[in-house]
Amino acid sequence: MEEWQQMFEEAWRYERDYFYDPDLHGRDWDVVYDRYAPLVPYIKHRTDLTYILDQVNGELSVGHSFVFGGDFPEVEKSLAGLLGADMVADNEHWKIQRIYTTESWNPELSSPLDRPGVKIQEGYYLVGVNGKELTDTDNPFQFLDGTSGRQTTLHINKKPEFEGAWKEIVKPIRSENALRQRAWVEDNRRLVDSLSDGRLAYVWVPNTGTPGLVSFNRYYFAQQDKEGAVIDERFNGGGLLDDYMVDLMTRSLRAGITNEVPNGKAMKLPAGILGPKVLLINELSGSGGDFFPWVFRQQKIGPLIGTTTWGGLVKSSVHYSLVDGGALTAPDNAVFDPANNRWIAENIGVAPDIEVRQDAISLSRGIDPQLERAVKEALILLKEQGELEVTPPPFPTPTRQKTGPQGD
Repeated sequence: MEEWQQMFEEAWRYERDYFYDPDLHGRDWDVVYDRYAPLVPYIKHRTDLTYILDQVNGELSVGHSFVFGGDFPEVEKSLAGLLGADMVADNEHWKIQRIYTTESWNPELSSPLDRPGVKIQEGYYLVGVNGKELTDTDNPFQFLDGTSGRQTTLHINKKPEFEGAWKEIVKPIRSENALRQRAWVEDNRRLVDSLSDGRLAYVWVPNTGTPGLVSFNRYYFAQQDKEGAVIDERFNGGGLLDDYMVDLMTRSLRAGITNEVPNGKAMKLPAGILGPKVLLINELSGSGGDFFPWVFRQQKIGPLIGTTTWGGLVKSSVHYSLVDGGALTAPDNAVFDPANNRWIAENIGVAPDIEVRQDAISLSRGIDPQLERAVKEALILLKEQGELEVTPPPFPTPTRQKTGPQGD
């Protein structure tokens, strides 16, 4: 209890001394102390302290306000294995509806059912695990509890029956997040390609840290043959304040290169997609995901489509830990627009130029209204701007001197 009292005092001083605004967004910090200090003697668990500190920081009305960690008791954790697949109840058994596929060059995208030698296909039935029959009245994840990273025997059948099933040995994984995320991205890319008749690229930017830059580079430069692009930063988790990606998207035609392939089109410089671009945003894009659309608009790259972003551009920092190893943020650097002398996005977000909201009915049917509208708007821009083509000039062939019939 003495530690909790000390940590409350420390957290109060920490916000007072490190917060970016010396006036603490207009809050009288002594009044805040007097409001919450009487609660401290009643703390009986570290979670109670975390709750109080969250309330204290909430007085600042700032986005990057987080309290985390601390001295908690060790608890047992379940290590249920996952198969990287969707299963649906069918004929009193579990039918494998979709298998999320492996990228053989990417060790973080390995699907247990999509491996060489594993004879499992979509439409087959998982009818047992480790010798025990599985029906649709059973929870398959209970059968897979404790199998993460361990060789596990699956009983597979083309029919919804345990009898006649064959055995496949697989290693379930701890998380399917990466597999499902990549499937979502690839499904979106294929949809954009289909709706645009192959004219538009699709690039998802999951965050503005290293994974986001890797994703951008992978998808942006691999689709340089496209005439325009739908850039998607929905669910962007933030990170850095991007200039790299936006700078690449503002580049215009500089030169062309002949193509030695017979009847091949001349290539364009600089590298990248030089045609029109639109940016998809939503309410779960924040931090660096707020700055990215703001600077996308500021550089006049193209329209923003979707819903207003989260609204948090006062950077979160943890300068040191509390005495029990927990921590809290004191947002200490705010982003502002020097040209217009105003703060950017904090508690406001970045609003779209074209508002499109997602609705549950459409999503349940596999329809993405925001993505479809983005393709529509990008094609309109493409029609207005026209396809960017480069044609080589006449070759510098020297004029030959004419000669007579005998060559004299």
